[in-house]
Order: sequence, then structure tokens, then C-alpha cells
Amino acid sequence: MIAIVDYGVGNLFSLAHSLDKIGAECQVTGDFKIIQNAEKIILPGVGAFGDAAKKLKESGLDRLILNQAGEGKPLLGICLGMQLLFDRSFEYGVHDGLGLIKGEVRPLYEISKGLKIPHMGWNSLHFCDKNPIFRGLCEGDYVYFVHSYYAKCGEGLSATTDYGGEVTAAVRKGNVYGVQFHPEKSGETGLKILKAFAELR
Repeated sequence: MIAIVDYGVGNLFSLAHSLDKIGAECQVTGDFKIIQNAEKIILPGVGAFGDAAKKLKESGLDRLILNQAGEGKPLLGICLGMQLLFDRSFEYGVHDGLGLIKGEVRPLYEISKGLKIPHMGWNSLHFCDKNPIFRGLCEGDYVYFVHSYYAKCGEGLSATTDYGGEVTAAVRKGNVYGVQFHPEKSGETGLKILKAFAELR
């Protein structure tokens, strides 16, 4: 079973619907025991980094996620959920993240000068390593992005996209995965990614 972490941020049920569609058992939950007993964890999120980080900390879910990832359980961060995997963000101040992947989250306009912010729409993926959640995908496959900030990686860069410059599209460090785009909004390509994550061993 895949636990979709419910901490009051994000459209969780479209993600759950996508997992149902590929036959992956999932549960939207903030219950510690359910998350501990799950085989895998997805950390979703939309909105502001600081608010999301505060909600995780106040609920204690930040420590639970860190413990579960430290025990080797597969963890996938999606959009803001991916950004929360990093050390810190500079969105409306400086806010600490989970620190699972080295790097920081910075304004997208720094590298996408002259382009519309937020970045909303379909962009192609360019792969940097053999990330198992991208099995079955082809170089240049399109996925759907909605974001105004990007992750400046210190490690774990797995895929990029071009939006006036090279933008981090995905990261991986061991059992910790992150995607800046929304697989649940990315058609068949997104479903392939979710299926590959669900089938990780």
C-alpha cells in the first residue's frame, strides 16, 4: 500500500485516482501508524514552501517522513513535495526543508528570464541517469509543470527540462525520489511513472 501524506496541502484525490487507475492500492492519510505500515510514501504539495514546512513540523509528520526514509522506504515528493526534500527554500523568506537531498529552492525567474512565471504547461524531459521510476519512458517525453520556484541541486539530479535554462525536473538519492512536475496531470507518461514507483522493490 502507498500512503499519500495528508498534511493539508495539495490536491490529494486526483493523485489517489491516478494510482487507483493503475491498480496501485493507496490511502490518503495523516495517520502515523498507517504511514509506518505502508510500503511506500508519496509527499504531495502545492502552494507556499514555508506554509507546507510549518504544517509538516507542527504535525510531527516531518520527523516521521525522515525516519521512514532513513529506514529505506521508497519516498516520492511531487511538485512542492519534491522541493520540501531539499535543505531550504528562499520563497518569501528562508525556510528549512527536510534536508534529504542537498540543495536549495530558488525563484524560477533567476534562470527563466523573460518567460512567464509561473511556469505552467507541458515540457519535455531530459534524463541524467537511469532512474527506475522512468523505466518505459523515452527521452523527450512530455509532462505537466506548474511552479514558480525550482530546485538548485547539490546532488541527485535525475532529469531536467528547458524553460529559458536548465530546470530540475526530477531528483533521486537512494530510496528518495522527487519530481517537480505533476504525474497525475501528465497523461499516460505520468501513469507510467506512478506505476514504476508503485512497483519498486
